[in-house]
Amino acid sequence: MEQITRLLELLGSSGVEFIVIGGAAGILHGAPVTTMDLDIVHRRTPENIAKLLDVLRTLGAYFHPDLAQRRLPPRESDLAGHGHLNMQTSMGRLDVLCEVSDARGYDELLPHTEEFPHGNLRLRLLDLPTLIAVKTAAGRPKDRMTVPILIATLEERRKLR
Repeated sequence: MEQITRLLELLGSSGVEFIVIGGAAGILHGAPVTTMDLDIVHRRTPENIAKLLDVLRTLGAYFHPDLAQRRLPPRESDLAGHGHLNMQTSMGRLDVLCEVSDARGYDELLPHTEEFPHGNLRLRLLDLPTLIAVKTAAGRPKDRMTVPILIATLEERRKLR
């Protein structure tokens, strides 16, 4: 989680507008899960794409996996698109998602986020109910294993309120 924390700090201090999703969001919400990468959904405005691209260049980001080992860096057009951009960086794996299930990007997800204080930064996390819905819709084996843990975490949080 140390590399993920460093990635979050760099993205946040660079002024990139993004929402933390995936396993890292689950961990920050207190779920006892693990992750090997940071998944974010970024705002796809020209200004924000430029900031994100600067961070990615600083990190030497390239698309992963790439069986030809070309180490292709992301381009502005990639970040303005609609896909999932899986990258390797000098600080570990970073998956930049333009959209999640049902073609929901940053603006559509923003009402379903919570602010999370992290040092001097205020991060945006996908809220637990929406994270559960996104992971359920993804339907991958690792997501199917994580969903019950996220549901239990949500239930525990509701009991504490």
